[in-house]
Amino acid sequence: MTYLKPSAFTRRVFNPIMGRLTPGAIEDLSVIGRRSNRPHHTPIQPVVVGGSEYLVAVYGDTQWSRNLRASGIGELTHHGHHRSVRAQEVPVTERGPILAAYRKEARGVEAPFRMLPDPADHPVFRVTPMMSAE
Repeated sequence: MTYLKPSAFTRRVFNPIMGRLTPGAIEDLSVIGRRSNRPHHTPIQPVVVGGSEYLVAVYGDTQWSRNLRASGIGELTHHGHHRSVRAQEVPVTERGPILAAYRKEARGVEAPFRMLPDPADHPVFRVTPMMSAE
């Protein structure tokens, strides 16, 4: 898989501004690192398609997507509300409608999708809530 490193401008200026302009859409994803065994955080915009919630790696095979693939679990935080989730990677053949919905909903993602047009370059994870006893 391919990874497209976001520019410093995107990371330091654009993403924080978009997080403030779309406060209802952006959540914090926490995933345990596969090597460090420490939590890593990244802002993410989940998308709901057909009643299921998905996380899309806009920039390709990112560290968070590799960590989520390895652990299969993560935590999403929105306005102080934490929820533990299980994640299952979506096969490439099923990503089309999810990526199309994400591109309609999310702002500022067209450039990475133009640079990485193949759905195989964008890991997509279906997330489901974990029961508190798990």
